Amino acid sequence: MTLLPTDISVVYEDESLLVLDKPAGLLSVPGRGEDKQDCLSGRVQQHYPDARIVHRLDMATSGLLVMARGAATQRLLNHAFASRLVHKRYEAVVDGVPTSPAEPDGWSEINLPIFLDWPNRPRRVIDQQLGQPSQTRWRVISTDTTTRTSRLELEPVTGRSHQLRVHLLAMQHPIVGDALYAPATVAARSDRLLLHATCLELLHPVSLQPMRFVSIAPF
Repeated sequence: MTLLPTDISVVYEDESLLVLDKPAGLLSVPGRGEDKQDCLSGRVQQHYPDARIVHRLDMATSGLLVMARGAATQRLLNHAFASRLVHKRYEAVVDGVPTSPAEPDGWSEINLPIFLDWPNRPRRVIDQQLGQPSQTRWRVISTDTTTRTSRLELEPVTGRSHQLRVHLLAMQHPIVGDALYAPATVAARSDRLLLHATCLELLHPVSLQPMRFVSIAPF
């Protein structure tokens, strides 16, 4: 594993792509305003000038993120993401102990449409009339009866902004440390959002070889 001087871990690199481990609290791309220009893509491009963004993680989320090297590879990876050929999994610690009818392998699905909450943006809400179709698969990894929390494995089928956070809130099991969506008492239980992108699977955009990357959740 390479370590950039900016403390961003490079999990994998070749002439076509980079796989990075983003820390929590860092934007994926620049935001609006001079105080929001520091971001993962900007830091990486100081060392890999041809690196281009193809997907994002929320500022508060940590974990695996891929960047293309060059415009041609960016187009290929954009198509792979749009076609749902890239598979991602996350881990989260949530408030409470979710229960739901599960598939034989332990997975359940949340299927609720998500829409931008315009008066309170960047928040999102569930909106059955206006929302975009959104699906998240989930299963319980473990529970802590003392703290009344659960560790979940999450698999977003679609890729809406804030999808995992909004869906878990709709289940009444918000993510611990989520200052945007969780009740204050749940948000205050961690100094960071307990959500981490743990697994990334894709075909290499040039060689078409299957690739799989894993990052252990740091919480």
